[in-house]
Amino acid sequence: MAKTRYVLVGVGNRGTTMWGGDLLEGWGDVLELVAICDLNRMRAERAREMIGSAAPIWSDLAACLAETKPDLVIVCTRDDNHDDIVVAALEAGADVITEKPMTTTPDKIHRIREAEARTGRKVDVSFNYRFSPTNGRIKELLDEGAIGTVTSVDFHWYLDNKHGADYFRRWHGFRENSGSLFVHKATHHFDLLNWFLDADPETVLAFGELRNYGANGPFRSDRCHGCPHASECRYYFDMEADPFLWPLYGDPAAEDGYFRDACVYRAEIDIPDTMVASIRFDNRTLVSYSLHTYMPVEGHHIAFNGTDGRIELRQFEKQPWDSPPSDEIRLIRSFPNEAETIEVPHEPGGHYGGDNRMRDMIFRKGNDPLRQRAGSRAGAMSVLTGVAALRSSDEKREVRIDEIAPDNLGPRTPLS
Repeated sequence: MAKTRYVLVGVGNRGTTMWGGDLLEGWGDVLELVAICDLNRMRAERAREMIGSAAPIWSDLAACLAETKPDLVIVCTRDDNHDDIVVAALEAGADVITEKPMTTTPDKIHRIREAEARTGRKVDVSFNYRFSPTNGRIKELLDEGAIGTVTSVDFHWYLDNKHGADYFRRWHGFRENSGSLFVHKATHHFDLLNWFLDADPETVLAFGELRNYGANGPFRSDRCHGCPHASECRYYFDMEADPFLWPLYGDPAAEDGYFRDACVYRAEIDIPDTMVASIRFDNRTLVSYSLHTYMPVEGHHIAFNGTDGRIELRQFEKQPWDSPPSDEIRLIRSFPNEAETIEVPHEPGGHYGGDNRMRDMIFRKGNDPLRQRAGSRAGAMSVLTGVAALRSSDEKREVRIDEIAPDNLGPRTPLS
């Protein structure tokens, strides 16, 4: 059987690993990397070596697509230019996998949806959290009605001081690039809610504040490398000591001026670092959500409240004690009033096995009984929730999804 020929666009961390070396190592029997496309030649050369490929490097996407004629394009660039690359790939006759978020604005959603419909090609969005074994088990419980009708959800996500700070070192710290973490990071969380509930968000009331990073800092510099405050800054990051990040982002910064270790206290940072939202879904489910970016722990808590019981999960990822080797889902039934603990072992690979399961689903064409594979409509709905949340916070009012949604969303389907 002929291999799927793919072009990788964007070779930062995720492109080099998840969709580069790791992908070829595990799925190289069905895939062939035919080109790497990135505006930074030095970074692309370093990434190609890490990936272990001899694929040619391009900086001109249009020329690359015309010459290589790939079956598939995988998009791992900055969020705000996903739409340009996705549309170009679709128009060149390729299917697309795009990293999350699919894009950052309603207009860009419309462009992608229109091009997908017009070309007849397909967009997949990399929502790997759907594929984690624990989330799959929760979805099974919800689908089988284990707690009756879900009426509300409590969902709270915690990023620790290493992971959370990283978003404020990089390009994500500016709305024009990422749409804010309400879009970039929370797209995962909003998509999980949409998928768990098999429903669309209807209205959002949100608040966001910048309390820890940005101008809140006691001092600032351009970047951590060479910073005069290195000895006293609790967020100092020695990127030169990282054998993976420094080759990708150290010297290559001379070509494009992008510092992967920029100061988290830059006064111009304009995204919130502390976020809460109340969401009402079109099936009347109510959600209380929050995202915190400077915690001493990493992980999340989610609880589903239903007419016949409750499902709880506290997932630990990083914290100042040993991580458990498995997750414990607590199923609490109301009638009779009893509890059951369901243990889900962690699997190898990123996101406790979610990355591998997603790549198997996409590239080995597995069955999809839980409707885990996500298309452009799922990508759109999670982005729209984040856009509505940021607008609600800015304008201090409730925002309806239908006031910002493009007119080509269409109804929910298993892969849309």
